[in-house]
Amino acid sequence: MATHDPDLRKELDATLQTRKELGPEYESELLESFLEKLDENVDRRVRRQLAEQQIQVARGTLPLRRAGNGREFWERFGFAALSLALAIPLSAIGAGIAGMPGLLVTWAGIVGVNAAHGTVPWLRPRKDPRGDAQD
Repeated sequence: MATHDPDLRKELDATLQTRKELGPEYESELLESFLEKLDENVDRRVRRQLAEQQIQVARGTLPLRRAGNGREFWERFGFAALSLALAIPLSAIGAGIAGMPGLLVTWAGIVGVNAAHGTVPWLRPRKDPRGDAQD
């Protein structure tokens, strides 16, 4: 995980330790529980980042993006579709080689890459002062 969230790391360690103690028959329940916590963590980060952007827009330090020709939508859609298509073989490889920890790491990577693509400003086209995109 790129940001090394200590709480999430503790949750993962606790989930893996619990799996060792309980055995593989509780694996799916443990995985579901961890993935819910991971999803909540991602949602919390996205909400915080959106709030920070709204504050910057209100202060005038971050201009509102103009509605474009839909290119950004299709870029994001294509990236998400490719990500999901690649998730199938990556999940099989991760789970096949390392079992449940491999699957968890694989999906954490998939979520991280998609979150970065959707939120990191340098992945978006730059805008010049007139508001036109510079590619």
